[in-house]
Amino acid sequence: MKIKVNGLHIDVGDSLRENVETTLPASVAKYAENPINATVTFSKNNHEIKCDCTVHLSTGMIAQATGKGGDAYAAYDQTSERLEKQLRRYKRRLKDHHRKSPIEKIAAASFVIESGNDNHEEPTDLQPVIIAEGSTSVPTLSVGEAVMHMEMGGENVLMFHNEQNNTLNVVYRREDGNIGWIDPTPVSRAS
Repeated sequence: MKIKVNGLHIDVGDSLRENVETTLPASVAKYAENPINATVTFSKNNHEIKCDCTVHLSTGMIAQATGKGGDAYAAYDQTSERLEKQLRRYKRRLKDHHRKSPIEKIAAASFVIESGNDNHEEPTDLQPVIIAEGSTSVPTLSVGEAVMHMEMGGENVLMFHNEQNNTLNVVYRREDGNIGWIDPTPVSRAS
């Protein structure tokens, strides 16, 4: 597994880098086979050090965890514990994941739209003002995989191509803590 250790406005010493490079593969290997790469980023957050970790698994899933501590080692330890807990929670699902190839992805455009600020006049045509353009991908998953993908990535919403009915679906975290699922396939109603 390739591991990239970064520091944002903080110097990551050789000792910390070596610690991450030796302990992270062992932590991930307990719960997931053949991880591809990982990025660990340390940054200052007020009086604490923050550690963000992203691990790309061979199944196409992405696991993310964040931790904070008084020093970089404590922040990394908390991040590592959270990552292990997340992978342990999904170990059965990952092992039952029968996908032999990486997750297929459909290319898509992404846009950032300006929110309605009071400083700007209301456009006459009611078209949103695009302030940034980019690209993203929409993964082809089952509903269960989409929920797992969303939770492991720490996201609140995920659009995916449903491999069972060949439509675009959305899973999202509801305010009550449950997961919502939007499926545009017609609903048959009994009369």
